Amino acid sequence: MNKSNLIAKMAEKSGLNRKQAEAALEAFLGSVTEALKEGDKVQIVGFGTFSVREREEHEARNPATGEPVTVAASKTPVFKPGKSFKEAF
Repeated sequence: MNKSNLIAKMAEKSGLNRKQAEAALEAFLGSVTEALKEGDKVQIVGFGTFSVREREEHEARNPATGEPVTVAASKTPVFKPGKSFKEAF
């Protein structure tokens, strides 16, 4: 399912038109992104938790040459599914 299909499904299930469903999805995604940038967690009970994980600088190897390479520290968004969401499968 791509973004367009998701918007269509949201519109169908909520009774909103496509423009309203798209605006709702964009507002949700923007809000989650802003919260994560500020260092907050976004927890939706029954669905899951969005958070940011910090990765430390570490050594890796170039697979072509075998040379050691330093990988810089970084932050990455993560999603941990909630219990209800996992049990749906």
